[in-house]
Amino acid sequence: MKRIIIRAGMTPFEQFDAEYMMKENSIGGNVGNLIYQYSIFRTLMTEGTTITPDYYYYDEERADEINENFDLYVIPLADAFRQEFAPSLRKYTRLIKKLKIPVVVIGVGLRAPFEPDLKGGFPFDEDVKAFVSAVLERSSIIGLRGEITSKYLTRLGFREGIDHKVIGCPSMYAFGRDLHIRETNITKDSMISVNSSRLSPKNVLDFITRGMEEYPNHYFIPQWMKELKLTYTGTHPIADLSVTNYPVKMSDPTYMNDRVRFFLNAQTWFDFLKEADLSFGARLHGNITATLAGTPSILIPKDARMRELTDYHQLTHIWANDITADTRLSDIVETADFQSPARIQAKNFDNFVDFLNTNNLEHIYQDTNYPENVPFDREMAKTELLPAVKPITGINMEEAIARFESFFPEEEKKIAAIQKRDKDKDKKIKTLQGKLNKQTKMVKHQEGTLNRKAVRMALKTADLFAKK
Repeated sequence: MKRIIIRAGMTPFEQFDAEYMMKENSIGGNVGNLIYQYSIFRTLMTEGTTITPDYYYYDEERADEINENFDLYVIPLADAFRQEFAPSLRKYTRLIKKLKIPVVVIGVGLRAPFEPDLKGGFPFDEDVKAFVSAVLERSSIIGLRGEITSKYLTRLGFREGIDHKVIGCPSMYAFGRDLHIRETNITKDSMISVNSSRLSPKNVLDFITRGMEEYPNHYFIPQWMKELKLTYTGTHPIADLSVTNYPVKMSDPTYMNDRVRFFLNAQTWFDFLKEADLSFGARLHGNITATLAGTPSILIPKDARMRELTDYHQLTHIWANDITADTRLSDIVETADFQSPARIQAKNFDNFVDFLNTNNLEHIYQDTNYPENVPFDREMAKTELLPAVKPITGINMEEAIARFESFFPEEEKKIAAIQKRDKDKDKKIKTLQGKLNKQTKMVKHQEGTLNRKAVRMALKTADLFAKK
């Protein structure tokens, strides 16, 4: 029996409702995290293997517990090499140094501009070096998302092919060696799945908005936690209300017309996209999920992390710099090569399996690339899945009132707790400031006393020499 602990906020079989997810952050801030976690669960869940999430609790104080109860720590990461994640890297480094079990990083990448300056270095370089070094003490090789990250680690002194290897995003191997992307006839009436990112440049956001107008039978699939709150309650706009090229508020037509779906698990997301004719937008996993579901998709990469994965997996795409005010989605659809990811999938999958074998990981593809006995699928078939969250404009009054009565009292308790914590913190700061002021006053007094003594001593010394 293999006991695995994995970096995740939930298993694919745990069905947490929207309020629980918002309270516990089970999606790590972005529901796209559920897709690559789903893939790793399915791949590593062999007969008798148990996989337990760390629920994003990875303080070093857990080391003894983890050593005692688990045989392997699997850490799937996205663009973790970034400044905002540096404190988490340091926490993981401290924990890993105390572990005695293997630790395998399956997929990690660098966040950087579309054209990164790797020679210039980053503020988090030392944190990355410490983290990678700690992991390599507990595993054979680290899996990277793409060539840009590979060049970055090489610059830091780690050896390509020995310390690190490009494997792409593990999500792409969720269902094995082959991709089966449907040939669809996309018309004005086709059902289109749309995803977007507020971090995209204006020309991209404008293009996505035009695409939604061009194909009115669309559904917008948000991924941020704050968008779940907006969808669920209708309040908490995610940006300035004047924004017109992204659905930031409940009065946006996508919300008002019940054209938004926020998924609480990977499986219902896959199932929904199987019914779509096309997916397009600026979200990596929004479009990878469609590709895995067999739906043609068009990705618009905006930075180095998306660029390296687009290149590695040959994801169907259009570069942001190629989008003008006249670019139309229908024109892109006519010339897009939707089968591009399928042609390279087998080669990438074999490379991924080689990575798993190098780290001595048990997986469902050890005997055949096409296993018939998949424990994960049996367990998933027994799971009662929660449906996607509809915007509050798309439900009846009774359901809306139930959401309000359940969500807002808890929200008020949370706000009150934060205010109390801040008040206690302010009180503590004032106390410390008072002590500091007192100490400063004492130091100044002592300095004054010393200065007076020094002056008297200098005068006495001068008088002594004068008498001599």
